Formats: sequence, C-alpha cells, structure tokens
Amino acid sequence: MSPLPAPGLPELLYLHDPLCVWCYGLNPAIQRLQAELAGRLDVSVLCGGMVVGAEAGPLAKSWDALRPLLAEVETVTGVPFGGAFQILAATGTVRYDSEPPSRAIVAFRQLTQDPARTVAFAHAVQQALFRDGCDLNESVTYLPLLAPFGVDSADFLNRWAASETARAAQQEFAAVGRIGVQGFPTLVVRIGEQGFVLARGYQPYEQLRAGLEQLLREEL
Repeated sequence: MSPLPAPGLPELLYLHDPLCVWCYGLNPAIQRLQAELAGRLDVSVLCGGMVVGAEAGPLAKSWDALRPLLAEVETVTGVPFGGAFQILAATGTVRYDSEPPSRAIVAFRQLTQDPARTVAFAHAVQQALFRDGCDLNESVTYLPLLAPFGVDSADFLNRWAASETARAAQQEFAAVGRIGVQGFPTLVVRIGEQGFVLARGYQPYEQLRAGLEQLLREEL
C-alpha cells in the first residue's frame, strides 16, 4: 500500500482539455513531475471545455486547422500522433466534442475520489484518441482504459450516462473559465489559499521543473 500524501501539500492544477493536442504533448512532462515530486506536490486535473456547444461538430470541421498542428506538436514535444488517429480524422464523420471525454474524466474522479489516478486516466483518454484513433463519444471506448485502475465498468457506464455527471462537467468548464484560462494547457500552483500561474501553453519538462522549484522555494 502506498503511503498517504502529507496534509497540506502544494497542488499543481493541470487545466487541460481532452481534445487539446498541446496537452497531449505535455502529458509526459506532467507524468514525470507527478512521479518525481511525489510527497512534495499533489497533481490534479480539470477539464476546460475547449470544443463544446456550437463549436462541436464533425472532425472534418476542425481538421484543416488541426492537421498542421500535429507535425508542430510532434517536433516540439517528441510525442507522436498515431496513424489510427489520422485515419479517423481523415474520415471526418466522428464528432469532435470535448464534453463526452470530459464527462468520462469527471465520472472517473467521482468514482475513485483519487485526483492522482484521475490525472493518469485523463492521459489514457488522450492516448485513446490521438494514438489509437478511438471515438471518445462511444462509451465502450473507455472500458479498456478502466482495467488498470480497477474501476468497475458497470459503475462507470452508469455514472458516465447520468445527467448529474453531465452537469458536473459543465460546472467544471465554468470553474475553469472563472479562473481566467485563455488557452490550454495552463498550469496553476495552489499553495494554501494562493494560486500562481506556472505556465500558459506548452513548456518542456526542464523549464516547468525549474519554475516549479523556484516557486516552491519562494512561497513555502
């Protein structure tokens, strides 16, 4: 059994969206920070609702703007996009909508009550799309992702489909909006009652780690 986290640790709040390609590129750095600063820093994730409402629609609607970004993200971050995603995107019929995968992340968090594992699940959701070309609008997409976490599939499906979970996801989008996030990813460090913006947009691990260490030295 892993030790319980120390009370009152600073928190790295990862404000992301499941459809954000730069968030996908940032995931390895977040995972590394989470592993290497365990016991010094808690990490949690919130979904921002980047593509919802009138913005959501067939992937073809977004593909012309999205396609040039893939090579840039791969070059800058070193994280590859899978051929399966590009095939999925080329068909253009899959709905590109942040709400269903965000609702899945909210459902997982509610079931596990574990922010750290929710970060890992959010990474897995993005890999399912951008690496494996899965449709995040389909509930069955999430079932293989639950197995490593020991989450019951039936409980998850019930929670994912519940209107209460949909409302919770909308409330999460609104909360992120109130923070004043202008783009994804955004990283905020909470120390006590204060919040400090660590990064707006993608930054490499070394830069994030240096900024985080400086912030912790100055504020603790």
